[in-house]
Amino acid sequence: MSLVSRLEALDACAVSDALDTLGLPGAVTGIRPLWPVDRVVAGRARTIQAAPKSESTPGRHIASPLIAIAGEGDVAVIANGGREDVSCFGGILAVAALQRGIAAVVIDGACRDIAESDELGLPVFGRAVVPVSARGRIVQTAMDERIDFAGVTVDSGDYVIADRSGVVFVPAAEAERVVALAERIVARERAMVEAVRAGESVLDVMHDTRFPKAEED
Repeated sequence: MSLVSRLEALDACAVSDALDTLGLPGAVTGIRPLWPVDRVVAGRARTIQAAPKSESTPGRHIASPLIAIAGEGDVAVIANGGREDVSCFGGILAVAALQRGIAAVVIDGACRDIAESDELGLPVFGRAVVPVSARGRIVQTAMDERIDFAGVTVDSGDYVIADRSGVVFVPAAEAERVVALAERIVARERAMVEAVRAGESVLDVMHDTRFPKAEED
């Protein structure tokens, strides 16, 4: 089974816990589904850097160059420094993204035309929904380069998992180790739930010693 398929069988919380246990960054805060996404989304990151439009940064219309070449299952990851006053993504881009097979769009910033993404079934995660267009305000200055996304460094090819709890990035070099630990965490937590249902005290079940460590004893 591929790492993406294994991530889709997990959730953002389990992967965040695995990163914490391994001492790795990856979980971001303040990013949420911008329409009620009811499933886990996972894929490989394709990074986009946004910046204010100026004479020195003519750039391209944000996200369009990457979406034009994106592959099946890619996740468009747009870094716009958390700005909530201008959109990074809209309805026409959503149609193009689905035609390319993009799995989701994740924005450190805002989106518009969210009803269209909802109707199309394209998961979009970000900070806000606004009607303000990117045109004439922000542009794409780089893609498939290292970005800072809400305080986490993300490279194209890193893994992304997103759901109702939020968004987590997994460095490609650590993905196997992180996913394997997250799978152990999920299995252990299922056993803990069964213990509570069987009458064991939650004080004992929730003891730190019951949670998986980075390495099995």
